[in-house]
Formats: sequence, C-alpha cells, structure tokens
Amino acid sequence: MREVERILLAHGSGGELSRRLVEEEVLRYFDDPVLGRLEDAARVPAFPGRPALTTDAFVVRPLFFPGGDIGKLAVYGTVNDLAMAGARPRYLSLAWVLEEGLELAVLRRVLASAARAAKAAGVAVVAGDTKVVERGKADGLYLISAGVGEVPPGRDLGPARLRSGDRILVSGPVGDHGMAVLSRREGMEFEGEVVSDCAPLAGLVEEILAAGEVHCLRDPTRGGLVAALKEVAAAAGMASEVTEAAIPVRPAVRAACSILGLDPLHLANEGKLVAWVAPQDAAAVLAAMRRHPLGREAAQIGEVLEGEPGRVVLTTPWGGRRRLELLVGEDLPRIC
Repeated sequence: MREVERILLAHGSGGELSRRLVEEEVLRYFDDPVLGRLEDAARVPAFPGRPALTTDAFVVRPLFFPGGDIGKLAVYGTVNDLAMAGARPRYLSLAWVLEEGLELAVLRRVLASAARAAKAAGVAVVAGDTKVVERGKADGLYLISAGVGEVPPGRDLGPARLRSGDRILVSGPVGDHGMAVLSRREGMEFEGEVVSDCAPLAGLVEEILAAGEVHCLRDPTRGGLVAALKEVAAAAGMASEVTEAAIPVRPAVRAACSILGLDPLHLANEGKLVAWVAPQDAAAVLAAMRRHPLGREAAQIGEVLEGEPGRVVLTTPWGGRRRLELLVGEDLPRIC
C-alpha cells in the first residue's frame, strides 16, 4: 500500500487504514499498556478515594498558538477540571475527530504534544477513539476528552462551602490564553510577547490545600475571571467584591485589550486558578501559591460578602464601583 501522508475518509472506516492510524500513529506516542490492549473499555486499577469524572471538547482555532496547541490544551484542560474538584488526576480518554485532508505531520505533532503533556501531568491515557469527517467540517481536528481522578478521603471543595469574609485569590495574571490565541488567529503582533498560560494545575492545588482552609477552586477558562466569580457567587448564594487594581494583568495583554476594545477579565485562561479561602488562612495560602512556579504572581483580589446571590462588584482604581456581568455574546469563539 502506498504511503499516505494525509487523512482520508478511509481512515475512519474501521478497515486497514484505521488499523494503521491507531497502531502506527497513536500508539507510537501513547504507550500505556492499558491503551495498548485496544479493548472497547479500559480496565484500570481502583484507588481508595472517591472518583471524580470530567469531560470536555476542544475546538481551538488555530491548532497551534504561542505557548501551546490543541493537544496540550486538551490534556491540561481536563486535568485542571479534575484538580478544581480537589481530585488527583489519574486517567484520560482522548477521542480524535479528524478532517479529511489533514496532514499526518500535523496530527503527529499534536499527538506528540498531548503525550508530553500527559507525562508532565502524571496521567495515563488509557482509552480513545478516532473518527474522520469530510473536508471542511472540523478545522483540521477536534479533540474530546474525559478524565478520571481521585478525591482523597475528607477533601471537600465547592461553592456550598463559601462563607462571608472568605478571601478570593488568583494564581497569576489573567487573559494570557485568550489573547495568545487571538493574536495568532488574526496575525497580530503586539509590543511584548503574549503567550498562552496553558499548564497543569494539580501540583499547585496540592500545595495550597496543604497550606490552609480552601473552600472552593475554579479555573477561569471560557468567560474568564468574571465568569468564574459570577458562577461561584451564584452557586453559593453569596455576593463578592473584587478590586481592579489588585487583579494581575500582563502589560502586553492590557495594551492589546485597550487597542481591541476587550476586557482582560473576560478573556480565557488555561493555567490559572481562583481560590476562595478562609480569611485566617489567606496569607498562608497566598504564600504557598507564590512559592510554586505556577503561582509566583498570585494576588488576593477580593472577598465574599452577604448579599444578592451572584452579585459581583468591581472597585475601580478611581474609587468607582460597577457590577460585573457575563457577556451576552462571545468575544473570542473557539479559544479552547
């Protein structure tokens, strides 16, 4: 059979090209013995804690952007969702939706990146699937993931644990990922490099949970920091107040947002977390964040208040106050 260097519809037929795609391409990068059995379901060892399960789909455009790509994004996005529930990520499943005509060199690059990310995050890719759609139907490729993690006994995080006076901490500058994807998509260059913050957060989570009483965690992905604050406040039945001057934003991101008429507080992040912490432990948790490589620029940005559920107020540098609201439309589609 002649060498094929692009994805064909036949790669999704279940025939010889399907077999070659899985065995010669996918398994080259993911060599876990459970995945290597190529069974319909992965049978994995049990663990003592409670299981946590998450699922996600990744449709970022372009596939490659400063600081990351769709493979790295899918792995880290999934393990971060588990970490926000207090779970230690264990296993991943990755399903690949490939577009007819996709160069195999591109697929190999994404496979290699996802494999490196899984190794860095300490998770095993134990199951997966491939499907092929007609040319023009998938922006090259889409990735669908599922992740399983272990919540250790006694660990309980979530909005229901919020209390008035809890401090709100963010692990670093916001808006990096959204602006990095936009800049590559539109071919824009800014003064100062803008790179996605795509990173696995489970290690940082373990450090801060050991440092003090943390009530809730969220990663501010789609909808950015505003969406995370609003969603948690609404679910907790509480209000919040944050200080604009305390929220870290890189100068290059701030300048680009000013030019484009965007608000960095609404831009997606893929390597940051927001933590709601008991007031007596806020300083210790913040210090633990700053000791970790992914939290060196962490900041305390606000606190939880009694009040209208879901109400989040921003205090401006000039002493004004305004309510933060979710966007009605989508500033940046296909960013994760």
